[in-house]
Parts: sequence; structure tokens; C-alpha cells
Amino acid sequence: MFAYFTGHRSEIMAELWSHVQLAVIPVIIGLIIALPLGWVAARFKWAYPPLISVAGLIYTIPSLVLFVAMPGILGTQILDVVNVIVALAAYAVALLVRVVADGLASVPADAKQAATAMGYKPLGRFFAVELPLAVPVIAAGVRVATVSNVSLVTVATLIGTSQLGTLFSDGFSAGTDQSSPILLGIVLCIVLALVLDFAIQFATRALTPWLRAVPKT
Repeated sequence: MFAYFTGHRSEIMAELWSHVQLAVIPVIIGLIIALPLGWVAARFKWAYPPLISVAGLIYTIPSLVLFVAMPGILGTQILDVVNVIVALAAYAVALLVRVVADGLASVPADAKQAATAMGYKPLGRFFAVELPLAVPVIAAGVRVATVSNVSLVTVATLIGTSQLGTLFSDGFSAGTDQSSPILLGIVLCIVLALVLDFAIQFATRALTPWLRAVPKT
């Protein structure tokens, strides 16, 4: 496996970088879309059931079907990387809408009333009080979406998008030593998932300094 990496280092590093982008960018887009949708679901109780149901339905669509359908929906070429980003962003939205809604709903009413009494308008209260207090819950969903994307991205190999999943197809098509690229692809995916998960945990800790001031019971 190490010898295979040494002999194909430049290609593998390019695939790793592509994999990172395809795993992270859709989660960022998905979070940006999920925040207002989750707010609506948390703010208006009648909106919660339909939004969560639609999100659940989107997540049940097989990833390969979604990748193949994207060119027809977006008007792109089958090899366009935008297809993968949009499809994975849809999965991220499906995962994060419920998490954002539940996170905002978990903010204590006392905290919101205190913020209102201090003069915060609804929009300012959302960004200054409600969203920061919901960060731990939302971050847990972001961790799940990111790690899930690291796995889902590999399916994009079937539509010709280069990333770490390419190592699996290289292994299956190799005449000899099939195990080296496949094992290398598995190891790199696991390491990447762990690194991204750690990075999100670190960012969450940095964004919630008050949690460290609360003594654990």
C-alpha cells in the first residue's frame, strides 16, 4: 500500500484534495440553506412536520440516482463536478434542517426573554443569542453530515468524478495487486473523516467558550 502511494503520489494527492472539497463545500452550502429553513420550522409549529418530511424524503433518494439526475435538472454535463456538489448539498440540507430546528427549539425561553428585555430585536436576538446557544446541537449535525459526505463522495466515481473513490475503481480494474489502491482508499477516507470531525469539534469548542466555564456534574 505504501509503495502504491509512493508511485502515484501526485495523482492521489490531487484526488484527496478533490475529495476534501466535495465533502466540505456541500455541507457549507447545506448549512447556509438549512439555517433559515430550520428557523422557520422552529418558529412556526405548523411548518415543522412538512419541512422535516420533505427533508427525510430527499435523504432516501439513492446517491447514484441523484448524481445521474442532476445534469437533467441543472442543465450541466454528466462529468461536471457541480452535479456532485449540488446533490451532496441536498443531502446536507436534508440532515441539517431537523438539527437546526431542534437546536433553536432547545434554547431556553428565559434566555430569549432576557435578550428581548435587553433590547434585542428578533433578528439581532437570533444571531446574538439563539444561534450561538444552538451551536452545540447544530455542530453535532454538521459532524454527521460531513462524515457522511466523505463516504457518499466515493459513489461519484461511477459518474467519472475524480476523488479518493477513484482508488477503488483503479483497484478493481488492476490486473495484479488489487488490494493496495483499495486499502489505501479506505484508509485515506477514514483518516479524512477523523480529521474533519476533529476540526469541527475544535471549531465548536472555539465558538462556545461558555460551555468550558460551566462545571460538569
